[in-house]
Amino acid sequence: MIRVAILKALIKGGLFCLYCLLGPFFKLRGLKKKRQCSPIDNQILLQSATEIARRIRRRELGCEEVITAYVKRCKEVNPLINAIVEDRFEAAVQEAREIDDFLKSTTMDEARIASEKPLLGLPVTIKESIAVQGMSYSVGVKDTPSRATSDANVVTKIREAGGIPLLVSNTPELCLWWHTFNKVTGSTKNPYDTRRTAGGSSGGEAALLGAGASLLSLASDIAGSARLPAMFCGVFGHKPTPNWVSVEGHKPGSSDKNWSSFFAIGPMVRYASDLPLLLTVISQTDEARIGFNKKIRLEDMKFFYMDHCGSSVANSVNSDMKDVIYKLKRHLETTYSVKVQKANLEDMKTSLELSGFILLRIQDIYSMFNRSDDSKKSKSVLVETLKYLFFMSPHTFPAICYGIAKNICDLLSVSRYNKLLEMRMQLRRQFEELLGDNGVLIFPSFISPAHYPHESLYNVCNYTYMMIFNALGFPVTQCPLGFDKNQLPVGLQIVANPGCDYLTIAVAQEIERTFGGWREPSESKGLTYTT
Repeated sequence: MIRVAILKALIKGGLFCLYCLLGPFFKLRGLKKKRQCSPIDNQILLQSATEIARRIRRRELGCEEVITAYVKRCKEVNPLINAIVEDRFEAAVQEAREIDDFLKSTTMDEARIASEKPLLGLPVTIKESIAVQGMSYSVGVKDTPSRATSDANVVTKIREAGGIPLLVSNTPELCLWWHTFNKVTGSTKNPYDTRRTAGGSSGGEAALLGAGASLLSLASDIAGSARLPAMFCGVFGHKPTPNWVSVEGHKPGSSDKNWSSFFAIGPMVRYASDLPLLLTVISQTDEARIGFNKKIRLEDMKFFYMDHCGSSVANSVNSDMKDVIYKLKRHLETTYSVKVQKANLEDMKTSLELSGFILLRIQDIYSMFNRSDDSKKSKSVLVETLKYLFFMSPHTFPAICYGIAKNICDLLSVSRYNKLLEMRMQLRRQFEELLGDNGVLIFPSFISPAHYPHESLYNVCNYTYMMIFNALGFPVTQCPLGFDKNQLPVGLQIVANPGCDYLTIAVAQEIERTFGGWREPSESKGLTYTT
C-alpha cells in the first residue's frame, strides 16, 4: 500500500510538472482567433432521425433531398473541422434516388416499412476504425494504408435497415489517444471552437455531429473513446452493455476472450430520441433489443450522484462541470419528488489502477507492435521509440507510448493482476447493490469542457472518469447539458447496471426535453445552462 501511494504521488507530481512546463505553450493556441462552424440554414438538418425517417416513409420528404442536404453541410464544414477521411457522397445520392423510386412504386404500408427498414433513407457517418466495404480502413496508420474488404457487422445491419453510409471519419492512429490526430489526415478540430480538440478517439464523428453535418453516427469506446468527444462536441454518446452490440469488424480488434467485455461499438447522436432507434438496429440479440426499448417512469427510479471519480491522482471537476450535476439533481428532485443521494463508493479510490492496468493488460490487441494480420511486420517498441526520437518514425507519439505502457503493464505479476481483478469484482458488486435494476448514477464526464489539443498529455489520469466504466463493463450515456462561459459544451454521464441501458436512455431523453440537448455552434453564443 505504501508503494502504491508513493507511485501515485510520483505520477501526480510528474503530471503537475508537465503542466507547469508545457501548459503555457499549449495554451498559446488561445491567442488565435476563435472560429466555429457556420449557422445551419436548411431546416432538414435540424430534425431528428426519428422524424426524418417518418417523413420519408410517408412520402412527405424525399430521401435524395435529405442526403443532398447532409452532403452539402459536410462539404461546408469539413474545411474548418477536418473530420472526413473519405466520403462516398456520389454513391449515397444514387442510393437515395433508388429509395425514392422504391417508395413511389411499393405497396408496402408505412408500418411495415418502419418495421423492416427503420433507417430507410437516413444518412449514417462511421468512424474509420469500423469497416465499411471499399472504404479507407487505415485508421490513421501512415505506412500501411488499407481498405475494408467487407462491412463490419454493425454496418451490415445499418444497410439492411435502409441506412445510407456517407463517409468514414477521422481517428487518432489506431484509436490510441484522446485527441484526434494522425499523420495521414491530420488534426480534427472542435466545431464550437476550432482552437480546441474534438476529443478522441471518435473525434471525427463527434465533430461532424456537433457541426450538424451528421445525424446518426457509429463510434467505438474502449477508454471513453465515444463519450469524451461526445461531451466535448455537445452531443449524446452511448456505451452499451457488453456484448449487446457486435464488435466484429473493428480495427484494432483483439482475440482476447475479455475484449468485448471492455470494448464496445455504440452510437453517437444529436437527439436523445434517436438512441433507441439506432441501438435497436445494431443490437445482436433479442435481449438487447428489448433492453434498449423498455419504458420506465422517472419517479419510479433511484438516483445517485458523485462529483469526483474517487482517485487521488485525478484532478477535481471544475465548477462548470460540477454545476451541471447539481442542476440535474435539483430538476429531478423538484419535478419528480425523488431524492438524489450522494453515492459513497469507497473502492472508487482505486479507479485509476483498475481502469489503467486492466485495460492495458488485454492481450493480442492489434497494433504496429502486434500485427495479427502479418506477424512478420510487427515492430519493436524499442526500435520505434528510438526512431521517433530521431524524427524517423511514421507513427505518432501516443501510439508509441501505448507500446511502452503495454510492455510495462505486462511486467505486472500474475498475483497482482489477479488482485486487481478481485478489486474490480468487489467494486462491481458495490455498484450492483447500490443501483439495482432501477437506479442510475449521475457522474462527471470529465474535469472540464474541451481543452487545447496537446493538453491531453497531462490530462491522461483524468480520463479515469470515463475509463473506469469500461473496466467495470457498465452501460453509460453521455448527455450534453448546456455551455460554459466560453460557449463550450458541458455534460455529464448517466451510469446503470449491465442490462439497464433503458434507464440511462430515459434520463438522457429527460435531459434533452428539459435542457435542450444539442445546440448548433452558432446558437451557443450567450447560452449557459450551468448556473
